[in-house]
Amino acid sequence: MAIEIYNTPTKKKQIFTPLNEGKIGMYVCGVTVYDMCHIGHARSMIIFDVIARFLRKKGFQLTYVRNFTDIDDKIINKANQEGKPFNEISELYIKEFYTDMETLKVKRADKEPKATEHITQIIDLVKTLIEKGLAYESSGSVYFDVSKFKGYGKLSSRKQEDMIAGARVDINEAKDDPLDFALWKISKPGEPWWESPWSKGRPGWHIECSAMSTHYLGPTLDIHGGGRDLIFPHHENEIAQSEGAYGKEFVRNWVHNGFVTIDNEKMSKSLGNFLTIRELTKEHHPETLRLFLLSSHYRSPIDFSKDAIHTARGSLLRFYETLDRVASAPKTAKEPRLKTLLNEFDEKFDAAMCDDFNTAKAIAHIHDLTTGINRTIDANPEIADDDIQSLNASISTISEILGILEEAPKKFIDAHKRSGLVEIGITDKEIKEMIGKRLEAKKAKDFKKADEIRNSLLAKGIALKDTPSGTVWEKV
Repeated sequence: MAIEIYNTPTKKKQIFTPLNEGKIGMYVCGVTVYDMCHIGHARSMIIFDVIARFLRKKGFQLTYVRNFTDIDDKIINKANQEGKPFNEISELYIKEFYTDMETLKVKRADKEPKATEHITQIIDLVKTLIEKGLAYESSGSVYFDVSKFKGYGKLSSRKQEDMIAGARVDINEAKDDPLDFALWKISKPGEPWWESPWSKGRPGWHIECSAMSTHYLGPTLDIHGGGRDLIFPHHENEIAQSEGAYGKEFVRNWVHNGFVTIDNEKMSKSLGNFLTIRELTKEHHPETLRLFLLSSHYRSPIDFSKDAIHTARGSLLRFYETLDRVASAPKTAKEPRLKTLLNEFDEKFDAAMCDDFNTAKAIAHIHDLTTGINRTIDANPEIADDDIQSLNASISTISEILGILEEAPKKFIDAHKRSGLVEIGITDKEIKEMIGKRLEAKKAKDFKKADEIRNSLLAKGIALKDTPSGTVWEKV
């Protein structure tokens, strides 16, 4: 099945065709290493981790590059505040980044370059832009001349007159136009610097990604990704630099993920709702966080809330309980009873992922599969050995792509129940009433309503389990 990807500049999905058949070059903007990573970073890293996993599963030879910005005003400011060298700060938070990503089961990229290790490539690119008349030196710094690049604004669909109205010239900047941006900055006293033809200075933010992506993947990328906040000016400026220097299309497919809010508010330290990955993984299982962040389409905004994380936690528990139920079922059936269900699931799961990496739809199919398996066992607990093999193959695909359901079901369930119960906003009487309504819906074969009731309880931290003696519930 062909893969379709939504391309940011065209604002529509298109059939994905790599530049070189069977091979993909993907570059994703990484983190600026001056602080602990937060849930917004987690979303972007997990989304592109899943995209990389899926592309490899489909048989492509993928080269995945994700950079570290290890020299930046924020890093320098942090170093000055703590009285430490800038590289001590950057190395510390690179180490913390790897700790967080390992916890979240985010695999390492094939190449993870640092800006400070590619100063030569950066300087060479700046020289090329000057030679082509697209950049100019001023007081030891070098700026890109936006007026000389006709396609500026094509990614973000912004008009230059609108951008000029909102632009400003910072104090001590000697650029010709407010829209021009720094390629090389002369270093101030006490700041780190590298020798260059123009000054003892350091690279601008945007130039590092153009230089490093070209160094590892060539002048044209199959996929370039990052958060929506990077569309302008960062990715817009990357296009100007790269296409201006090499005269070729820079990116064939731009992929941008949506924002994360906290209880419908923008996350910020001033609001006291800044959630680091380290804090979150102390309270929630990494697979719960992955499931939550993948339960919405990557382009959509997603809101982190108590109800949302409880729903993800309850869903994950239900998946594992179903797997444990199958493992415990008598293997005495003469014919496979789950094969058709699993074959349909495999096709639907693949179709969802081919449809612009729609993890939300893929996870909905896991819910449907779980419901189907439980109904089959409700009708007759016997299954065949072939059912186990088919189920293991499907679960392996889920694990390989989404990074969930990787643990032994019994072990996960026991650990989950030991992890403590949460407070819920619903009484025992209300729970029993909802269970009764669900039973009535099932008797009337209104399975959609029955599932809605189950999911509604999950959102309140209540998981239902159907047993031979009736439905029981527990807090999750």
